[in-house]
Amino acid sequence: MGSEKKPIRVAMNGITGRMGYRQHLLRSILPIRDAGGFTLEDGTRVQVEPILVGRNEAKIRELAEKHKVSEWTTDLDAVIADPTVDIVFDASMTSLRAATLKKAMLAGKHIFTEKPTAETLEEAIELARIGKEAGVTAGVVHDKLYLPGLVKLRRLVDEGFFGRILSIRGEFGYWVFEGDVQAAQRPSWNYRKEDGGGMTTDMFCHWNYVLEGIIGKVKSVNAKTATHIPARWDEAGKEYKATADDASYGIFELETPAGDDVIGQINSSWAVRVYRDELVEFQVDGT
Repeated sequence: MGSEKKPIRVAMNGITGRMGYRQHLLRSILPIRDAGGFTLEDGTRVQVEPILVGRNEAKIRELAEKHKVSEWTTDLDAVIADPTVDIVFDASMTSLRAATLKKAMLAGKHIFTEKPTAETLEEAIELARIGKEAGVTAGVVHDKLYLPGLVKLRRLVDEGFFGRILSIRGEFGYWVFEGDVQAAQRPSWNYRKEDGGGMTTDMFCHWNYVLEGIIGKVKSVNAKTATHIPARWDEAGKEYKATADDASYGIFELETPAGDDVIGQINSSWAVRVYRDELVEFQVDGT
């Protein structure tokens, strides 16, 4: 039987949001905690201790009580400065992310973050530099690679099932209600450019690692964006102007490890009425 190691303390910022709560708290950290932790390769057992972090005290307290999490706070700076915290996870608004990650790494915290890491290339490069100089481990969520369908698709590609791959096409999206009659399924900041919203910012980082993880290197990207729904209603029922794109139609030039050129096409939209079983579907054509 392996030994036990001290628990890993994870500060989870932005946990009241849709992705932070559903994907990362409910489906990831809590199941690990409730299973008694996880086992390392050498047999050592490690438990996780989440600390919930958010700006809304009432929501954070409610989630902590509901899921029996003993620690929660609205003071992000304090939790980053806490020497007992090992990892800072961030799922907050895109516009706030770079500053949070920078502060955490400079404090010596390892980080795991939702994408994108930053709103600009310059900010992303700076974060990579800071992480390297600080000697911390930095990870970005690449969850789509592990969807069962994409795992199987990668297996088919590796086995040569398609022959020489010519193209890959993807359709992603669903209809997000405007929020006036039926509540929107996504937060209002997703549709405000000034808050880091937009389909391209949200989804093209997914497509980059999916395409590179399954087909090959992305050499170039061209996209046409659109704001199909110009006005929406926020969480308080107030109408606002959508300043970010809610759809993006992309063409990707790819190169396989064998040096073959492949064309990728992916349509991404929050204003599409889908007629399919999945939120995203891919078709690969080969010889």
